[in-house]
Amino acid sequence: MNKKGFLAGLTFFLVSLLLFVSILNAVIPKSNTELTKQDFLSQKQVKFSYIAIGDSLTEGVGDTTDQGGFIPLLSQELTSTYQYKVEYSNYGVSGNTSKQILKRMKTESEIEQDLKKADLMTLTVGGNDVMAVIRKNLTKLEVSSFVKPASEYQSRLRQIINLARKENANLPIYVLGIYNPFYLNFPEMTEMQGIIDNWNKATEAIVKEYDNVYFVAINDLIYKGIEGEESEKQASSSQTTVINDALFTGDHFHPNNVGYQIMANAVMEEISETKDKWKKD
Repeated sequence: MNKKGFLAGLTFFLVSLLLFVSILNAVIPKSNTELTKQDFLSQKQVKFSYIAIGDSLTEGVGDTTDQGGFIPLLSQELTSTYQYKVEYSNYGVSGNTSKQILKRMKTESEIEQDLKKADLMTLTVGGNDVMAVIRKNLTKLEVSSFVKPASEYQSRLRQIINLARKENANLPIYVLGIYNPFYLNFPEMTEMQGIIDNWNKATEAIVKEYDNVYFVAINDLIYKGIEGEESEKQASSSQTTVINDALFTGDHFHPNNVGYQIMANAVMEEISETKDKWKKD
């Protein structure tokens, strides 16, 4: 092949190759496989205001990270699941009864202001009301000892919900039930589980009176330990001690870090099942 013929062949090959590439680009759509900075900026997070009100379970007693128990854990779940930019306020005070929680809601302006703008509220209440009955009737404690206090508690729970909704009518509220740590501290009180069950039923009955208010049961998830078994047993030379591995070893009463994660998971599961019922203002 002479030089002229070689150049003619090469030219034909290059023209054919360019034509093939042009046809291929026209037939197959381009895909942008690289995310740009603008792509990330366009995925704006929605601001979400979360207020937590309650007792030591809201404060996070027993959480060795000192972050606030289940509150930041739930906030993280809301962020990862719904891409919210969560801002949360923790108004948990250890030892508070329903009466004290209601009083704080009436007198503390910070709580009032945060309730106005809140997109979600959680409430832990009732455990200290039960403890107050136990302390008052320790030498003659009976199931009947809780009947009147439970009725008074229900009345205050209604007031708490109504006050939270005063200027935020459709605020979704998740009320956590109480659990039974008492079998560790008061093993002689064999009827304690029935008392806890009845108290939770009283709470759930009030919750069902409202739209967009939900009850989160945690007793069965915590009081028997992480694996749902009765408990772990530690034997010594003189006695066997019952240990609940979902509770804080400092008092065997409040949840530990894992216990708070269990609580956060329970609330998040209830949110996932009910969020489509939320009403917008």
